[in-house]
Amino acid sequence: MQTHRPHTRQIWRAGRLTTAARTLPAEVPVALSYNGTTQAVMMATPDALEDFARGFSLTDGIAAPADITEIAVVPVDGGFDLQIWLAPGAETRLSTRRRTMAGPVGCGLCGIDSIAEALRPAQTVTANLTLSPGDVCRAMALLPAGQTLHDATRAAHAAAFYVPGQGIVALREDVGRHNALDKLVGALLAAGTDLASGAVVLTSRVSIDLVQKCTAFGASVLIAASAPTSAAVDMADAAGLTLIALARGDGFEVFTHPKRLIEEKAADVA
Repeated sequence: MQTHRPHTRQIWRAGRLTTAARTLPAEVPVALSYNGTTQAVMMATPDALEDFARGFSLTDGIAAPADITEIAVVPVDGGFDLQIWLAPGAETRLSTRRRTMAGPVGCGLCGIDSIAEALRPAQTVTANLTLSPGDVCRAMALLPAGQTLHDATRAAHAAAFYVPGQGIVALREDVGRHNALDKLVGALLAAGTDLASGAVVLTSRVSIDLVQKCTAFGASVLIAASAPTSAAVDMADAAGLTLIALARGDGFEVFTHPKRLIEEKAADVA
């Protein structure tokens, strides 16, 4: 299934009506089924779906990577069923993170059946990554180069992993900001990347569920292009996560735990 395709539309500008095509991203239902039972249905871009299954399982508190024995991407009418098979004993996590509703792309908590589950504390951050201001600006400046779906459609979010000294080592896109992050996590797990070695970089605003997802896989720094919510700041602060937002190539704002941001040493002058 294609990730994007052209659509004909009419354009009204400068007093004139014209007709032309615009490329738009695909959005299809993707079911996540565990041991034969559907746990969630999310609207997502049909790309990197194995990464999505692996990352969603971890960040949603359902299964650790070692619990997953098999992932099958099965095409169904109109979408895909991600059939995820868990080792014996791992199924007990399903009852604590039960989802029964389809989730639109803008909401990562749709279908959770209790307020307590939606507001569960983020995991405590233990990694000690440090970044310079230049690292933060470089991370944001490097982001556009990998956003091929956004370039084609202007309607996709990106999540990337920035490692100091290496740059962006992985990037995933999706119409949903939560989906993009889950795909990124899945890709990092598949590659065996040290999840404490870098920072998560997002094109979106930051809500509490994105904080929960980042801390679930051990990230200690989250950098975002847009602003966080007040609840996201409170949760990041309590979890020990460094939250940097409103980041651009020339500046940013640090909302929590600035201890991980270190000043760059000035070059020696002879």
